Formats: sequence, structure tokens, C-alpha cells
Amino acid sequence: MSGEERALREAVIDRAAIVHNVRHLREVTGTREFIAVVKADGYGHGAETAARAALEGGATRLGVAEIPEALALRAAGIDAPVLAWLHDPVEDFAAAVAARVELGVSRIPQLAAIAAAAIGDEVPRVHLKLETGLGRNGLAPADWPAAFAEAARLAQAGRIVVEGVFSHLSGTSEADDLAQVRVFEGALAQAEAAGLSPRIRHIAATAAAIRLPAARFDAVRVGVGIYGLSPFDDATSADLGLRPAMTLRGRVAAVRRVPAGQGVSYGYVHRTAGETTLALVPLGYADGIPRQASNRAPVVIGGRRMPVVGRIAMDQFVVDAGDHPVAVDDEAILFGDPAAGAPAVEEWADAAGTINYEIVTRIGPRVARRVKG
Repeated sequence: MSGEERALREAVIDRAAIVHNVRHLREVTGTREFIAVVKADGYGHGAETAARAALEGGATRLGVAEIPEALALRAAGIDAPVLAWLHDPVEDFAAAVAARVELGVSRIPQLAAIAAAAIGDEVPRVHLKLETGLGRNGLAPADWPAAFAEAARLAQAGRIVVEGVFSHLSGTSEADDLAQVRVFEGALAQAEAAGLSPRIRHIAATAAAIRLPAARFDAVRVGVGIYGLSPFDDATSADLGLRPAMTLRGRVAAVRRVPAGQGVSYGYVHRTAGETTLALVPLGYADGIPRQASNRAPVVIGGRRMPVVGRIAMDQFVVDAGDHPVAVDDEAILFGDPAAGAPAVEEWADAAGTINYEIVTRIGPRVARRVKG
């Protein structure tokens, strides 16, 4: 076997799946601009890998949370427009402006700070982030008149370009999201009355991009969908025409035959019901495997689904193989594309009482990323 095949633990990233997902979602949404969100190291898939694949699939822009994430893309040679929207309260915007990173503005003082960061002929480009009901970050409705007036003043003076206006939906219900869309439309009218003409208006993330046409405007910001994961409880990736891009797997490190009544892992929260074979997989919560999924999650070894038994530990967990033949160095697949026979990441999310976003994003640095396709 090659060293690649014998990786102890790895997340295999299907680059072609990301390309496919973006192309498909571009067709579904039909917006002029498509912002591929590659924050948090591309939701655990690798930011550079995800960014390049998304651009190949037709994304016109990239989105990240923080400026260092945007600067890392620039350092990797990615020249596409990048928007960063979550900033330190005392952020120094100079490096971002110099690197042509577009900046989300969620507080009025940020406008002056960004304008002051201009170097030479580089005019900072901003997207005004509005609070429309999510209760998180963004310019509050009471601040809109002052914020729009200040942004218009700086734009007219040539100190900034107001490239966009955006917000974020709660995803609570269609009615709640449409209510936010109406608030957003009112804000856009106020911005226009103040003399602003943003080229890109965006409020929809993956869920609304797919199911709420009224939220599409000029652009959608798609995160989890480009990685082939569903944002819905009532639709799988396959239902949406998406292909999961990450397969998480490890190699069986130990196998032992045990009698009935054998306690397994810390606390003996599981004891074997009969004689059985236990297989040790060297992935644990230090690698992002949720301890809450103990005694619940599935694994595939040798083409067969087997349960995780006992508590997931920091570096390892145990699988009950029953009477099926399992050997040291066998591949153990935690999750991937169900079309290829792997458990769905949602099965791990359900076992841990969380969402698919968290499972893929939390995969840690000890897990090697290998890109294929």
C-alpha cells in the first residue's frame, strides 16, 4: 500500500463535488453574483481548495468571516473578490484595504476607520451589514439614517465605494424570513434615498437561496451547500442534487475478540451483550469527533455498518463488529457520500444532537486533508 492509502486518519475532500455543487446551485438560484462562503477553513474542507473549486464552478466572489482568512486567500494567490464581515472592535483595516478585501460594516465608526486605511489610489470597498431581525451583528434600524448619510458622504468624496448592502436571515420559518426580507427592502429604499446605489444586495444563505426566491436579490451567499450538505431537516443532499465533498475515515488500529459482559471504554457505559469483536479506530474528540455521539454513531468497515460502542475518547473510539471479519489496517469510514455507501454526516450530527455544519467544521488539524478530483 502507498503512504496515502495507509493514512491513520484523513478527511478526503472531493474537489469535483464542490465544483458540481456550485454549478448546480448557480442554476437553481440564477442570481447575477454567487458568493461562495469559505470561512472556518472552508467549513473544514480547506479554504484554498474550496475557494478554487467554487470559482471553477462559477462562483463570482468569496466570503469569509475575518480579515486574516481573506488575507490567507490572497497569500495563496487567489485574486477573486473577497468579502470579510466580522471584525475586531479595534481592527486595523490597512492590510485588508491594500489587499483589495471588501469589508462588511456593522458599526458606524468602522466607516471612518476603513476610509482612513486607504493607501494610494486604492479605494476601500464596503458592504453595509444591516440588522433586520436576527438579533446579532449589523447596523441597527435606528442607526440606518446616520449610517447611510455617512456612507454616502464618504462615497461622494471618493473615500469609499459602497459595493453592497446585506443582512442575514434566521431560517426560523418562511414567514419569519419573508418578514426580514421586507425589512431589508425597506432599508434598501432608505439607502437609495440617501444617495447610495449598491451594486450587490444579498441576504440569502444556502437555505433561502434554494427555497426562498424573494430573498435572492443580486447575490446569494452559499456556505454549507457548496460542500454538498443540506441545510434542511426534510431534505437530504441527494434530494437537493448535491454531493457531499468530505469523507472522514481512519484505519483500524487494534482488534480483539471479547466475551459477553466486557466493559468498553471509560465508565463502562456499554457492556457487550455476547461474545463479539471490537475494533479500535484512532479518531477522538481531539480530532473533532463528538463525544456526545458515543454509543450512537455508525461506522462502515469492510462495507458493513457497525455501531460505535462505549465512550468516544480523546484519541480513539471502539466499534462493535460482531462476528464480521475485521483486521488491523482495515479502512473505517465515519461519514461521506451515502451514494458511495458511507454513513451520512447527518447521522453523526443526529447522534451528537447537533447539525452537519458543526461536524465537518470541527474536524481538527491532526486529521490530514487529502484532495481528490
